Amino acid sequence: MPETIERPDGCLLNVELHGDRGDESLILLEGAGGDIPGWRRNIPHFVGAGLLVVAYDFRGNGRSTLPAGDVSMGTFVEDTVAVMDHFGIERADVYGQSFGGMVAQELALAHADRLRTLTLACTHGGGSHVVRGSSKGNVPKGKPYLAMYSETFAAAHPEHIAEDLRASRDLPPRPHEAGRRQWEAMAAFDAYDRLPQVTVPTLVLHGTADRVIDPANAKVLAERIPGAELVLLEGAGHLYHSEQPEAADAAVIGFIERHRA
Repeated sequence: MPETIERPDGCLLNVELHGDRGDESLILLEGAGGDIPGWRRNIPHFVGAGLLVVAYDFRGNGRSTLPAGDVSMGTFVEDTVAVMDHFGIERADVYGQSFGGMVAQELALAHADRLRTLTLACTHGGGSHVVRGSSKGNVPKGKPYLAMYSETFAAAHPEHIAEDLRASRDLPPRPHEAGRRQWEAMAAFDAYDRLPQVTVPTLVLHGTADRVIDPANAKVLAERIPGAELVLLEGAGHLYHSEQPEAADAAVIGFIERHRA
């Protein structure tokens, strides 16, 4: 069920709820340039596990608007808290991918009392400790999006990738300014020294063939966050949740179920 939430600066956040009210809530935080349709292979698994899925587009992504003005990682944290408040969600399981994983880290550090569990996927802790050894490998000219998948998957499943591209075709064009602001927020992001302060049960999830964010960053996160669990999806790329939705979702659901209050 889609809904729009207006922020004080006039930003309109596009939100979708899937599942039954009253169930425990799972907040999905997408990557830079991502959108709600990017979760379409995963949402049914979460709903089937008895979760109320709350997915929203970051400002400038998908169907959310982009008012004038600077943004920081804190802006996206505040937007996420506003979404939770709008629906009366006191505590939730929070699942962030890539850029969304950075927002999720700041959310856990600033609002630990609002989280039951934290899943950080295909992301890093920012700053000078980011491992930047990934190679995009053989990406054909004019098809940069293929770097989001493992090289093996991209070669073997062109129809899957074409379907992924079609899923977002009807969305409004993403403003160039949105990408710039998100990249600036990422450039200023550095949670490395604060990661030991994360008190929320944490799952770190990453594909071993990620060509965008090196999988070594997952090990850094898991080592820095007390008690964090690490799951590596063998052969999966940056869009691991599209390539291996069953395995990825089972890992997340299993982790959430082990940490029920």
